[in-house]
Amino acid sequence: MIRSFYRLFFLFAFCCASLQAQSALDYQEEDQRLFEAMVDRLQSSATLQGPTSERLIALGKTFLGTPYVAKTLEQEGDEQVVLNLRGLDCTTYIENVLAFDRLFQNKQSALEEFGQQLEYIRYRNGQLQGYSSRLHYFTDWIRNNEQKGLIKNMTAALGGVEEERAINFMGTHPQYYPQLSAESEVKKIRKTEETLSKEAFCYIPLDQIEGIEQQIASGDILALVTSIKGLDVTHTGFAIWQGEQLHLMHASTSGEVVISKKPLREYLKGIKKNMGILVVRPL
Repeated sequence: MIRSFYRLFFLFAFCCASLQAQSALDYQEEDQRLFEAMVDRLQSSATLQGPTSERLIALGKTFLGTPYVAKTLEQEGDEQVVLNLRGLDCTTYIENVLAFDRLFQNKQSALEEFGQQLEYIRYRNGQLQGYSSRLHYFTDWIRNNEQKGLIKNMTAALGGVEEERAINFMGTHPQYYPQLSAESEVKKIRKTEETLSKEAFCYIPLDQIEGIEQQIASGDILALVTSIKGLDVTHTGFAIWQGEQLHLMHASTSGEVVISKKPLREYLKGIKKNMGILVVRPL
């Protein structure tokens, strides 16, 4: 009797520990339906057996027409892993495509496993530990996911130029971020910003893109560098070659996930305060 009690006690304790280890997943019934439809359609697709670049383009195209929705990760209360397939912003589009690729490459198919892939990509060192653990700045996102072995920053190798840049927009404008109402959270963000600002900022200027364009591959992640004080990047998407022209496949603020009608260099000319790009290659 006593042995049975202790067995049950330790089983209960183990289950509780397992539940605590898995971060809360925030999704709606429609997200689950969309996820299951995606898995059914693509899990055995021959397209997903090819090189990384081909897989990402195929996955990226499945989201074409998905509405653009800003700030889908900004929820009330404690930070959770948000799984929203109904509407995407430019970063969550990238993250969802990468997460689906990792899911299929790992022979996984459960919604909870997809949530774990999102968490691994979206948060510092792959673990949700509060709002400040989210990789808010895209240069931070790049550096941390490069450390995880998921991507390689190609910018310097393509002839990018370095400059000193103070990245501190969130820390100097906490009023724009409801989750930064607590001073303790602001301090954590500022600590991250101090680290980012100490590192050299490397990018490919607008007038140099033509010279390196042929070295950009379909499936590369392109991040648009801004001159806005305190920021690094304001938009991102996937490079995609259409015939002999390089375009951008992205969650466009104009309304939905699209492939840009204009070639990349022409498209960038229409972006206010754009200085150039970062080029990142998924592995």
